[in-house]
Order: sequence, then C-alpha cells, then structure tokens
Amino acid sequence: MSTTVDEKKFGKKLGKIAKTAGREVVEKALWLWYAAKNPKTPLWAKTTIGSALVYLVVPIDAIPDIIPAFGLSDDLGILAAAVIAVASYIDDDVKKQATERLKKLGLL
Repeated sequence: MSTTVDEKKFGKKLGKIAKTAGREVVEKALWLWYAAKNPKTPLWAKTTIGSALVYLVVPIDAIPDIIPAFGLSDDLGILAAAVIAVASYIDDDVKKQATERLKKLGLL
C-alpha cells in the first residue's frame, strides 16, 4: 500500500468526517498533513504520517466508517498514534496552517 495521499481525496474525506467526528479530529489530520509537507520533517515521520492519512482516506478499514458512533474509532486511534509519534514535527507553523484550513472549512 502506498503512503501517498492525494490532496483532493484528503480534502473530501475531511469534509465527510468533519460532520461526524468534529473539529478536533480534522485538526489533528491537518496537523499531520502540514507536518508531512514540511521539508524539515524526516522521511520516517513522513512515512508514519502518510500511512495514517492513507488509512483515514481509504474506504476499506478495520471498522467501516458507516457504522454509527464506532465507524471512525479505528481511524481516530491511528491518527492519535501518528500525532504522538511525530509530535516534535508539529510546530507552530504547522498548527497555524491547520487553523487557516479549519477556517476555510467553516470549523472555526
């Protein structure tokens, strides 16, 4: 499985999960997205981030997203683990970019 996420697919998925999972989940996904885009982020961290975001975007996963209340729980766990693993690369600039995107999505 590739660890590359298409920006258009990522944006569509963010719009969908924003309705059910909320702003904080979208914010964490955006932190990962922008950390991966940073040239200072090392390859191992980009691979970790890419894997988590691919899992979020791919419709086939351990718990189908259409199951109410539980559908995104596996996705959230993967995102949380990735955020913890690469936390040192989620700097103020990454958070600022995520905040700007949240505003564009109408989540702030």
